Amino acid sequence: MRLMVLVAGLCLALDQISKIWVVFGLDLVTRLYIDVAAPLLTFRYGENTGINFGLFGGDSDTSRWILIGLSVVISAALALWVRRSHGRHRGMQVAAGLVIGGALGNVYDRVAYGYVLDFLNMSCCGIQNPFVFNVADVFIFAGAAGLIFFDSRAKNHG
Repeated sequence: MRLMVLVAGLCLALDQISKIWVVFGLDLVTRLYIDVAAPLLTFRYGENTGINFGLFGGDSDTSRWILIGLSVVISAALALWVRRSHGRHRGMQVAAGLVIGGALGNVYDRVAYGYVLDFLNMSCCGIQNPFVFNVADVFIFAGAAGLIFFDSRAKNHG
């Protein structure tokens, strides 16, 4: 369980450091757009009041606190499930830590700013991606994929 907590803490820290560096350090909050390696990678300022890709977004304080509560409850339930079902499986602990750390990074933003800070935009091959995301979203996605992978392996070998 220590590994899960360590990974979650590291992910939370990396997410917040990346946001502070890019959004405030590079002044993306004022510049709104920075070409890094266009079109593959650009920094675009975004304020997300919803979940991924702005789904269920709303400017109401109620929806903000519902999303905060939901993220905390899901993180706690995930930690409990991994502890009970896969407590010694290091892959599951790392994957859960990625999800929890990413979720808590976005929770921090919602509490501190009222929305999630997004700044990453990736496009390729003539397709212009209109969505922005952040490092926490990458951790959540990678962690969810890891949970599926390691859980199915455990079931097949268990």
